[in-house]
Amino acid sequence: MQALVVLMLLAGAPFWEAKPPRQWTAEEMDAIFHESPWAKMLSLQTAIGNVPPVHVYLATAKPMQEAELEAKRRLGNNRPAEDAADDEYRAFLRESGDKYIVLAVRLPDLNALADSKESRRMEEESFLRVGRKKHKIAGHFPPTPSDPYLRLVFPRAVEEQDKSLSFELYLPSAPAPYRSVEFQLKALYYKGKPEM
Repeated sequence: MQALVVLMLLAGAPFWEAKPPRQWTAEEMDAIFHESPWAKMLSLQTAIGNVPPVHVYLATAKPMQEAELEAKRRLGNNRPAEDAADDEYRAFLRESGDKYIVLAVRLPDLNALADSKESRRMEEESFLRVGRKKHKIAGHFPPTPSDPYLRLVFPRAVEEQDKSLSFELYLPSAPAPYRSVEFQLKALYYKGKPEM
């Protein structure tokens, strides 16, 4: 009887809770990056119509880290050559990932940060709001050929009573560069604890 209860619980659990990343289907891999609680597509309606959405996800959340590693494993020899920036980012996660929240953002142009004014503006005008507190960006990792996502680093300043993470962003090269995204903390649970 106890085994039946466990099977029933697993049947209702999301795939990222029920099975390891190596067992995820291609559709499940796509879903975790685009439809999971840790991922969003930032759509925007303007006076002249819709602008292309911007894909973002919480890269420091454990299920997203697992998904990224699994995606790299599946690419195998077909992935772009690793570069020093990717190694630097992975080292940062190992050493300090528990102190920061990293938001991965897919910019339309990989070279958007080559313009120092745009890069500085992004750093000055991107914030994380938690409760009534507003936190400036702590740094960033630019997109590279092996990792096309800009990775914005914010302090992990979340307390038990907080209900959401709200990012206010200036995204160089994005049409309508001011975007905001909110994640509800109660939706970010993975294996019994919040992941962000």
